[in-house]
Amino acid sequence: MKNFFPNKTALYALVAACFVVCATMGVRQTFGLYSSQFESSGGTSNTEFGLAIAIHAIFWGIFTPIFGRISDKLGGYVVIIPALIFYSIAMFLMGNNYISGVWLQVNLGLLVGLGLAGAAGTILTPMVSKHFPNENRSKAAGIVTACGGLGMFVFPVLANVFKNISTWQLSFIFFSIILFLMCIPGLFVKLPQQSVISSNKNVDERSLNQVLKESFAHRGFRLLVLGFFVCGFQITLIATHVPRYVQDKGLADWTGMAILALIGFFNIIGTLIMGYLGDKYSKKILLSGLYFLRGITLMLFIFLPVSNLSAILFGTSFGLLWLATVPATNGIVAQIFGTKNLTLLFGIVFLNHQFGSFLGAYLGGYFYDQFGSFNYAWYLAIILSFVASALHLPIDERPLEKKLSQS
Repeated sequence: MKNFFPNKTALYALVAACFVVCATMGVRQTFGLYSSQFESSGGTSNTEFGLAIAIHAIFWGIFTPIFGRISDKLGGYVVIIPALIFYSIAMFLMGNNYISGVWLQVNLGLLVGLGLAGAAGTILTPMVSKHFPNENRSKAAGIVTACGGLGMFVFPVLANVFKNISTWQLSFIFFSIILFLMCIPGLFVKLPQQSVISSNKNVDERSLNQVLKESFAHRGFRLLVLGFFVCGFQITLIATHVPRYVQDKGLADWTGMAILALIGFFNIIGTLIMGYLGDKYSKKILLSGLYFLRGITLMLFIFLPVSNLSAILFGTSFGLLWLATVPATNGIVAQIFGTKNLTLLFGIVFLNHQFGSFLGAYLGGYFYDQFGSFNYAWYLAIILSFVASALHLPIDERPLEKKLSQS
């Protein structure tokens, strides 16, 4: 254990991030379970519900690199605390039936988006990765991401329990309290200790324009950005619309909850495996294979007869592939560019992920309201899997400084 943690700051940051990510990602995993309740209580259409998820995806994506730039210079807690407060307020308001019209877009859209931008795994993973050397970085990223998976397993189950014993509104109030309490561990996510000793070593003093110019000049970075779009499209489409999809196929209401919970549980295993493999093998090859398997998994789920068994198998198999993209994607960025601007650069990659999330959430609801089916969205998700599989293969994973010295 001593060999894994460079110092106590790294230990505290990793443990604290695990608690925060468990809550933020867990709560987000429950939203798709409430589309029917939002429709009956607030008159919300599938298109409006999908749009709110799409809006929070975009705000999540836009503010992640902004918050990443701040955290790279000042420490993660500076953005984590206000983000958790925004997230908590949104859940509290929705728990008090502020779910109609513009309130839905403000709460589930804007405020949840800001909350996730500053306190979800997508920003906390690179925050924590900065504390670890290259040989342990993917493992650390995998641990944080896996704790997000633990939340994604636990919180849908909690949501279902609250809906059965009381009201769906009570679960939102409960989640609001949990998110607010996460401000306590959030205080422990700080910059690496070395930055205190030598600010020039761990903090990049170049302008934002210079950093972005260097990163986008790298072909591998551009391909990584394009590939991560697919991840966003697929996971947001599934998390938002699968509960309604299986319900329309005649399966019991618990099936949608089971799929999301199983995805969360097996995501723990998948991310830990990917974190381990990412420190030993080519990350781009691992990512290419992962997206290929996603395509196969989606094809089997969509084209085979839907049953409780197929739903459980889909939740299990896609869970293994769910956020396993994060340790390897984060690892490639760190491997090429180093860790000085890791939170910012991963935030840029993640922004395109959220453009995919926007389309996955919105098009799923739009196609359903227009054609009475999610099929067109599923077909698009399958095609994009194989596109992403091909995009990752040409990425040059060599560190930028080493590559320049060899040329």
